[in-house]
Amino acid sequence: MRIISGRYKGRRISLPRNFKARPTTDFAKENLFNVLNNMVDWDGLTALDLFGGTGSISLEFASRGCSHVVCVEKSPINYSFIERTIADLKADEVLLYKMDVFKYLEVCKEQFDIIFADPPYDLKFLPEVPKLVFDKKLLKDDGIFIMEHPKEYDFSKYPLYSERRVYGSVNFSIFRKDEDSI
Repeated sequence: MRIISGRYKGRRISLPRNFKARPTTDFAKENLFNVLNNMVDWDGLTALDLFGGTGSISLEFASRGCSHVVCVEKSPINYSFIERTIADLKADEVLLYKMDVFKYLEVCKEQFDIIFADPPYDLKFLPEVPKLVFDKKLLKDDGIFIMEHPKEYDFSKYPLYSERRVYGSVNFSIFRKDEDSI
């Protein structure tokens, strides 16, 4: 796994053997961020990474210029790995929370320019994640929410849905809160 672009470009992130996460592939991540590059100016954006996993997406946000990145991960092994990686890179703009994403969503009062969620594919409440993010009004005006999910899910009828991108076995549904949807 590597950081694709920005300040930490090319830095490799090696996962320990006991790591229990399904990282977003470099191929899918690079293509997603190419799409996002045409939608946003990264400098100074705020970002939220739900189900942080490896921390790769949070670090990609920070590397590209986001000034404040919140990463939420409850697994102790994953959390420790992300914490070490943040320290190694001196990525002070990344704030890491060790807690359940659904508890975090209950208490979060902050809004973000971009939100990424990559829940475990077998998560029972996976289809509820976009609804929770929108109900809690976590997305700023002109914000973007990206949901990584298995191919059997279709979010096209959800509010703010914009498009679906597929890269190999990785599916992203992209939601946009623009002036037409406010």
